[in-house]
Amino acid sequence: MIDIPTLETDRLRLRAHRLDDFEAYAALWRELSVVRFIGGSPLTREAAWIRFLRQSGLWHHLGFGFFALEDKATGAFVGEAGFHDLHRDLVPSLDGSMEAGWALATAFQGRGLAEEAMRAVLAWGHDHGPRDRLTCIIHPDHAASLRVAAKLGFAEAARSTYHGAPVVILDRARV
Repeated sequence: MIDIPTLETDRLRLRAHRLDDFEAYAALWRELSVVRFIGGSPLTREAAWIRFLRQSGLWHHLGFGFFALEDKATGAFVGEAGFHDLHRDLVPSLDGSMEAGWALATAFQGRGLAEEAMRAVLAWGHDHGPRDRLTCIIHPDHAASLRVAAKLGFAEAARSTYHGAPVVILDRARV
């Protein structure tokens, strides 16, 4: 079993997902403001469970994955952030990259937490990530995530369609 690191920022603890996170995790993926630009529809409890289980599998098989985001002040699960490689049916391909992603519960959006979490994730990726290419995909109407990506040094590389929806493909140097 791989040892998933714990990272700390001023306001967040980035750690492995725990079984007791699942109810908050499932609630996160039912929120319309979360899924509006990530698939477009709330996840069923079953689909959230499969996504939840995927997180530990990423670490086990790829040596990187997503972190659960915990509010240091309250201990509340607030979202997740990290890297994955989902072998998406997407042109141009992201295969072989560490694809960055983040999602925060509605109550925690708009506070700079996504950027704060991703700065810690990117620093970890710089020091420990096994791949050189960093990417992310964002719906072109998701202005908040596009702003976060730009602040993190991601730049538009291409536009495409994924599952019938438009996406912006962004790349970032691993610096």
